[in-house]
Amino acid sequence: MDARAARAAGRHPQGLPFRLTWDNSYFDDRYQGIPIGGYTGMFERILEGIEVRTGIDYLAARDTLDALAHTTVYTGCIDEFFGYAEGELEYRTLRFESDIHPSTNWQGNAVVNYSDPEVPWTRSIEHRHFDNDPSVPVTCVTREIPDRWARGKIPFCPVGDAPNLARHERYLARAATLPKHVFGGRLAQYRYYDMHQVIGSALSVAQRLLRRDPQPVEPV
Repeated sequence: MDARAARAAGRHPQGLPFRLTWDNSYFDDRYQGIPIGGYTGMFERILEGIEVRTGIDYLAARDTLDALAHTTVYTGCIDEFFGYAEGELEYRTLRFESDIHPSTNWQGNAVVNYSDPEVPWTRSIEHRHFDNDPSVPVTCVTREIPDRWARGKIPFCPVGDAPNLARHERYLARAATLPKHVFGGRLAQYRYYDMHQVIGSALSVAQRLLRRDPQPVEPV
C-alpha cells in the first residue's frame, strides 16, 4: 500500500513498516524495547513521591489547576484548549478489538501488518511477545482498526494536510502568548511522533525550562 492509498483508507503510512520476514521486532529501528514490567511500572516509579490527580477535566478546572502550577504542560488537543477559536483540527482515530486465545503463541510475532484493503484492521498485536510470562497459559491479540474522526472520540495523531497545518500554525501563535504553558506531544504539537521522538522532545523541553529557571519550585 503506497502513501496515497494509505491516506485514502484512513491509515497512516509512517506507522506501518513493511517487511516479509519473521523478524519479531516491532519496528525496523536498530535499538528498541519495552520497559521490564511494562509502562505502568515505569511511570509508577517515575511518579513515586509526586502527587497525582486523575479523573479531572483540566479544561473544566483550568484556572484552579493553573494557579497551583509554576508551569503547565498541556498534551491534549490544542484546538480544544483554545475553544476551537481558529476552527477544528482533524485527527486520526482508531478502534480496538481484542481476543484471548488458549495458546502461548497465536501469530508468531508481536505485530503483523495488513495491507489488503479487504481487511478492516491495519495490524494485529500479540502483547505477550513484548514481555513474555511463561506462567500465563493464554495470549491476548488486539486488532487496530481505523475509524472516522469525530469530536468525542480518542485522537491518536494529526491529519497533516495543508489546511490543518495552517490552522495549527494559528494555534501556535496563540500558544506563544502564554508563557506559563508548554504545549507538547502529538496532539498539542500536531506532529506524528513515535515513542523515542516523544521522549526526546520532552527531555529537550525539560532542559530548556530548567536552564531558564534553575531554582527549585517551592510547593504551593
